[in-house]
Amino acid sequence: MPDYKFVDTHAHLDGEEFKDDLPLVIQRAKDSGVGAIFLPGVDSSSVTSVMKVCRQYPGYCFPMIGLQPEEVRADWRDVLAMMRKALDDNATERVDSLRYIAIGECGLDFYWSREFETEQLAAFEEQVQWSVETRLPLMIHCRKAQNELLHILRNYEKDLPGGVFHCFTGNEKEAAQLLEFDNFVLGIGGVLTFKKSHLPEVLPHIPLERIVLETDSPYMAPVPMRGKRNESAFVAYVLDKMADVYGISRDEVDAITTKTAKRLFRLD
Repeated sequence: MPDYKFVDTHAHLDGEEFKDDLPLVIQRAKDSGVGAIFLPGVDSSSVTSVMKVCRQYPGYCFPMIGLQPEEVRADWRDVLAMMRKALDDNATERVDSLRYIAIGECGLDFYWSREFETEQLAAFEEQVQWSVETRLPLMIHCRKAQNELLHILRNYEKDLPGGVFHCFTGNEKEAAQLLEFDNFVLGIGGVLTFKKSHLPEVLPHIPLERIVLETDSPYMAPVPMRGKRNESAFVAYVLDKMADVYGISRDEVDAITTKTAKRLFRLD
């Protein structure tokens, strides 16, 4: 893997939002200093769409596979069975740049509804088991479910290879609970730049080595792009704000967060 800058560890570039101008989006990302983009899976269709983008941009876009909690339905077992077959088949491929680098986006989300709470819990635990078995890190989505999430993770704490708590927006206490897990880090994106965000006060209490950058494109664009479609190039704004928050140079933030991303996703 080259000496990347500004790794965007979470971008849904396989979505419909990018179907008309993906090459331009990729070029803008490169021009802004983004050296690699990680694409999470979310549902059954993303198994194909994520890999399609990564085949277009091998060595630059890297795939994950997982069932996002908001996509968990009554058929979750069938979806995970299909994903597990794709994961196992992928492990035999010889093209390293097209190997899955993580299990995710998976997790728990009880923000809107608990209709599929039992299914979400079971689906997440199965994907945690995949991580333990394959030694691939987890890309975890958690909203209004931290206690339930921690309960599951603690059952596997000694065996987990690590991962990212994606889109962290919590307080210092919540960060401390999550970072009790070795080799896990917080994914920080555009929310850091929002006017009412409390992250600028929280992050200085967190070692920068336990943070990676992300956009969650096309969602949650940072200031000054808020309200627009987010894209990987905009991770530079998150980087700039993080440098301001920590009182160090953007080059230092780049070097530290990139080193963490490369180590965690085993892309050295």
